[in-house]
Amino acid sequence: MGYVGAHGVAALHRYKYSGVDHSYAAKYILQPFWSRFVNFFPLWMPCANFFPSLVNMRVWNLDSGLFFSPNMITLTGFMFLVTSALLGVIYSPQLDSPPPWWVHFAHGLLLFLYQTFDAVDGKQARRTNSSSPLGELFDHGCDALACAFESIAFGSTAMCGRDTFWFWVISAVPFYGATWEHYFTNTLILPAINGPTEGLMLIYVVHFFTAIVGAEWWAQQFGKSVPFLSWVPFFNGRTIFMLMTPNILLNKSYEIFYLNLLLVILQVFNFSVFSPLCVHNVYKVVQARKGSMLLALAMLYPFAVLLGGVLTWDYLSPSDIIANYPHLIVVGTGLAFGFLVGRLILAHLCDEPKGLKTGMCMSLLYLPFAIANALTARLNDGVPLVDESVVVLGFCVFTVALYLHFATSVIHEITTALGIYCFRASEERWSFSGQAKNDDSCDLIR
Repeated sequence: MGYVGAHGVAALHRYKYSGVDHSYAAKYILQPFWSRFVNFFPLWMPCANFFPSLVNMRVWNLDSGLFFSPNMITLTGFMFLVTSALLGVIYSPQLDSPPPWWVHFAHGLLLFLYQTFDAVDGKQARRTNSSSPLGELFDHGCDALACAFESIAFGSTAMCGRDTFWFWVISAVPFYGATWEHYFTNTLILPAINGPTEGLMLIYVVHFFTAIVGAEWWAQQFGKSVPFLSWVPFFNGRTIFMLMTPNILLNKSYEIFYLNLLLVILQVFNFSVFSPLCVHNVYKVVQARKGSMLLALAMLYPFAVLLGGVLTWDYLSPSDIIANYPHLIVVGTGLAFGFLVGRLILAHLCDEPKGLKTGMCMSLLYLPFAIANALTARLNDGVPLVDESVVVLGFCVFTVALYLHFATSVIHEITTALGIYCFRASEERWSFSGQAKNDDSCDLIR
């Protein structure tokens, strides 16, 4: 199945990225650091002797040497988060028990490295004159998957258990909204306070803090964790985690008073501030083009169905799948989300919106089967037709296979169309510019 048509190939050759980052933390603190850090990456290194089996392959073409490409930096940064998530699952299988202190420290360090590598890949592209539409798709695609893997890492640090899923939601909602907005406005605008900068900084500070005080800090009574607030009646007898858990929704205990204050605040911000702002910006563009706002809003439908489908499956599940398999649910849903984001970005790069919404819905095909299987438990004394552990594992296998097919196919089609390589620059495009500029442009995407 081809993902890029003839019109898309022509659009790829014309495409120019536009983005800006208004973050003060990035401008005055991180940008100077990133501009120096990128110089640690080599522009070129000989490697035909090390990878002879990959010589002349379209992905590498290592007959003369390996260009340390931006995509290689992006992939390396993404693998830091995969490693972090694996550590979380190994030492806290259901993300509800405290891992060793060094795991929290590793989570923080790996997230910091991910943020750094994710920022300097754009600078490396400018150093070597190797910017391309593939770089944007590769970068943003890894970022979409990163939402899931970092949610797992944070879930193990704060012992969130089933509520790890909600931390994925609060990262996925603004991410999808920003991608949807970028599709129409053609410019990715990061506000003064944004997730890729301040959001990640806050999270790795939490990881480092937990390495010092221990994960039990989140579970002990609030008066012991924060003694100077122990006199406040609302906090008396509650734990930090009780004040950070959205039990009002789909939690079998329905302990409304243990509402997760942090998640509620973030979700309110998402739906009352960020989401209306995205909709308003898209509305202005659609009106200027005399288009249909209903068709624009329809692009939100696949994500809404994905989120609603997983929550419906969990509600009907006799085995509480999000509580018993939080890592598998987050990974499976995260990969399906990555497919949605990838299709949306590809349609933007190729200017090919036709069939976009139906194509995106391919990642949702497994959910009706999972929901129907959960419903059979209502007719069979609480026992589903297929064991839900198998169904959850099948969900992950399905989304992994779908995403890998999409990623490998699109990389092959774009590299062939543009005459480039994924992890190496074409000889005629090499242009070593030395030191990277310290600018305010968005370095998350090339």
